[in-house]
Amino acid sequence: MKVILRTAFIGFVFFFLMACLIGRLATGTHGAPPANTSEAANPTAGGTTAVVNKGKPNIILVLTDDLNADEMQYMPKMQSLIAGQGITFPNYFVPESLCCPSRASTLRGQYPHNTQVLSNDPPLGGFQKFYDLGEDKSDVAVWLQAAGYHTMLAGKYLNGYPLKDNHMYIPPGWNEWYSASSGTDAYSEFNYTLNENGKEVHYGDQPEDYGTDVYVGKAVNFIQRSDKASQPFFVYLAVYAPHAPYTPAPRHADLFPDAKAPQTPNYNEADVSDKPGYISNRPLLTQKQKDNIDTAYRKRLQALQAVDEGIEKIVNTLQADGQLDNTYIFFTSDNGYHLGNHRQILGKIAPYEEELHLRLMVRGPGVPTGKTVDNLVGNVDLAPTWAALGGAKAPDFVDGRSLVPLLGDNPTPLTQWRQAFSLEWGSNPLPALESNATAEPTSEDPNGELEPHDQDQLDAKSLPSTLKKELAIPFFRGVRTQTMSYVEYQTGEVELYDIQKDPYQLNNLAAGADPSLLAELSARIKELAGCKADTCRTAEDAVFKLIK
Repeated sequence: MKVILRTAFIGFVFFFLMACLIGRLATGTHGAPPANTSEAANPTAGGTTAVVNKGKPNIILVLTDDLNADEMQYMPKMQSLIAGQGITFPNYFVPESLCCPSRASTLRGQYPHNTQVLSNDPPLGGFQKFYDLGEDKSDVAVWLQAAGYHTMLAGKYLNGYPLKDNHMYIPPGWNEWYSASSGTDAYSEFNYTLNENGKEVHYGDQPEDYGTDVYVGKAVNFIQRSDKASQPFFVYLAVYAPHAPYTPAPRHADLFPDAKAPQTPNYNEADVSDKPGYISNRPLLTQKQKDNIDTAYRKRLQALQAVDEGIEKIVNTLQADGQLDNTYIFFTSDNGYHLGNHRQILGKIAPYEEELHLRLMVRGPGVPTGKTVDNLVGNVDLAPTWAALGGAKAPDFVDGRSLVPLLGDNPTPLTQWRQAFSLEWGSNPLPALESNATAEPTSEDPNGELEPHDQDQLDAKSLPSTLKKELAIPFFRGVRTQTMSYVEYQTGEVELYDIQKDPYQLNNLAAGADPSLLAELSARIKELAGCKADTCRTAEDAVFKLIK
């Protein structure tokens, strides 16, 4: 009798498995292909054989452009659906407040001195340098794709993309690709052309062509199709908002009519005599400049509303498809932005809090709701975090660390986490003092990088040559601790701020500081400036003797 039962059981299992296999072949592993061929998966991107595992979580990044921490409060849907349902990291930093270097760090998990992408333009940076160094062949998209993820990018990639001699180039690792292939109007949200998986698609000037809505629509469509597939997905949604020229969706153009830039204590700072020359030589803002800043601020808030609505659409799509509880959503910006702070008009790069100190919000499986985690984190941590979540192997060259130990109910204590974060602008070691490229643009569209210039740069065109040099931001190296910010410029000037007591960086303490403290901070800068991979984490983790 036992033999008969065993034989019957084996026969049942065999016929059950055969039935499942036949049904799977009949329906197709990945479901029906989309009707619009431009939405089809890119068959040539990556070329890596995926190891499929449906039990892995989905991962989504919503990356804004030039959004500072203060402006996040005007995104109520993001606050409710991501921050309110997850963790906020209030001490999230970027080592360099500039688009291309920051995005390269996000994709590779490295400080700029290791990606060697130091600027938006050649020869210091831009996509061409990222490509020439072969760095697009090993970034987080490649790692996740190899781990079984279906990957997509919608929106902005790296400044200088696409290649001049191959404007339809799609980097490895991306199954689906929707990024600007031509036209400087990608930032203005209308009249742009996208490379959609190898096919150029033009968008015009109608409300439905508004860039943020288009990129969100691509992400929503991808998520809906991925729900029918057997692979987890990774979405890199990089909108252009609220970057200049700060174009809102037509439906939002009348919002915030009375909004004015925050009049913080360092707005149009009254006394800048303790600041380095590129700040202390600046005159007080004129009324016209103040009005322009207010206009930019109002338009920036308007432009963010489409992003906020897009987040709601993505969350609703995930909820409808039963994917929300298995999806991590990350929200942040590539860098911050100053609006009149320390007499600077509109722009970034300088090592001040408005430009380097951002916020990161994360929700997902097992992430506690409405929690704040104060640990020092940065964009170099994103790629290794996604790799850890997705079961991918991050290469040994990664400088950052996984944030997974911080995403649960009992995050790693501050004392057992990173104590210092590197701040960078320029090559290492710092070159001899010269006029840097930040005061005045070299052309309206240098190297076809699809990047409009900030007002600081545009205003510099009318300045006398001597003043242009004085107002250029010198290259620097710095270190940000949990409580202090210390920067050394190539000019020999230094800045030291106690952020706990002086969050707006009004009082430069360097001149009267304890020489032993300055020496300790300077030594840490040197360690961080030349670190690689494990040595970066060692330098970051070392406890300061003179900082409590």
